[in-house]
Amino acid sequence: MKRIGSELIDELVLLASSSARKRAHHNLHGTLDDPIQRLCVGIEPGSYIRPHRHSSPGKWELMLALKGSACVVTFDGEGRISGRFTICAEGPDHALEIEEGCWHTIASLSEGTVLFELKKGPYAPLQQNETASWSPAEGGADIEPLVKWFTVGAIGSFPPVR
Repeated sequence: MKRIGSELIDELVLLASSSARKRAHHNLHGTLDDPIQRLCVGIEPGSYIRPHRHSSPGKWELMLALKGSACVVTFDGEGRISGRFTICAEGPDHALEIEEGCWHTIASLSEGTVLFELKKGPYAPLQQNETASWSPAEGGADIEPLVKWFTVGAIGSFPPVR
């Protein structure tokens, strides 16, 4: 039996807060080849997840807030914000399913945020056509203003750095 309890959540908060990436993962699936990927993700404010999409047929993602809050930001093909959706452990919205092919990112809105992620496997690294060309690679320059824009940018606005 696999449990998602306070001990695991506290461990992910600690690992994410001490990580350079401000994120930590705990896989519940046994292998990367598993047909259903299930994981818990600790994510701190300021963590940068490069905007991306999953273009393989049926590659949706479900995000559920276990602790804290995060926003899921969607974009059009040119990088304009098309939507921002907040999920929070306390509600009112706890989870969100991201459709196949939708450009998106996730940004933590509070310290100690932990999300449960569910998606179709097997795991495959993102291909070049699945990362937003208008966004820097993880570890690149100009990430801070972009992460801030994810949380406060107006619907219809373009990224501050292109």
